[in-house]
Amino acid sequence: MRGKIRLLLIICFFLLSACSSNEQSQKAMDTASNEGELAKEEAELSNQDASQEQANTNEEQGETTGEVSNANVKTDRKIIYDASLRVEVKNYEEAVNTIQSRIENAGGYIVESQTYGGETEDSKEGMVKARIPQAQFRAFLETVEKGSSKVIENTVTGQDVTEEFVDLKARLKAKQVVETRLLSFMEKAEKTEDLLNISDDLATVQQEIEQITGRMNYLQNRSDLATVTIRLSERRVTIPKVNDQDLNTWERTKQQFMESINFLLIAASSLTVFIVGNLPIILLLLLIGLFIYRAFKKDTSKKK
Repeated sequence: MRGKIRLLLIICFFLLSACSSNEQSQKAMDTASNEGELAKEEAELSNQDASQEQANTNEEQGETTGEVSNANVKTDRKIIYDASLRVEVKNYEEAVNTIQSRIENAGGYIVESQTYGGETEDSKEGMVKARIPQAQFRAFLETVEKGSSKVIENTVTGQDVTEEFVDLKARLKAKQVVETRLLSFMEKAEKTEDLLNISDDLATVQQEIEQITGRMNYLQNRSDLATVTIRLSERRVTIPKVNDQDLNTWERTKQQFMESINFLLIAASSLTVFIVGNLPIILLLLLIGLFIYRAFKKDTSKKK
């Protein structure tokens, strides 16, 4: 009897173990199924984001291409002009004043101005650096050339920055789209960690937007206003004036007369000192010369 009871207990134990195993297996299968569904959902979301980003990229590329095409059609190009002039003028002050008034009339402004001495005592040289609106750029150069006596150098250079400007514009739009997304994500964020990560990304994007905007503003300003550097040198003909001062003719004559007498006295004194001081040598030289003369004369007489 006891054996039957033990057998029944063993059978019940195995049945309970089997039921427990089935429940655990079912739970594991349910968990795996849920994880698979989550992974699938995440993949679908990732694909949607990638597709959206690709669409945005294509749209931006299309906008960039359209902008470049429109720029080519309208010839609205971004070109930075720099000009350097070296001229000669008759009157430096008048030329500088005229150039300043022409800069104001053209709608420009002076960036730098220098004045220093020229090659001669009365002449001046200097430099004027100005920013001129591109629409008045050529006309301004012509007026400066016509107002100068001589144009020594005229150099004009241009740098086309249209492609860089269009590229910056496209990058700015893309960064602004990312900024908008990050702001929307920040509003929906619930965890502090997610909020901090989004804040870091947003700060980086906003910094890049500021850099792009600054570069675009710089290129816009440089292309709107040309830089002109004018170097001026004065070539003034100075006519000497009649000397109206007292010439002191009589005093200068007496001074010159006394200087002549003093010169003669000094010469006579020097000659006397030379002769008297060197008299022994002079007498010796005279004796030697007399001896040579007599010997030469005797030889000549014998030959005759």
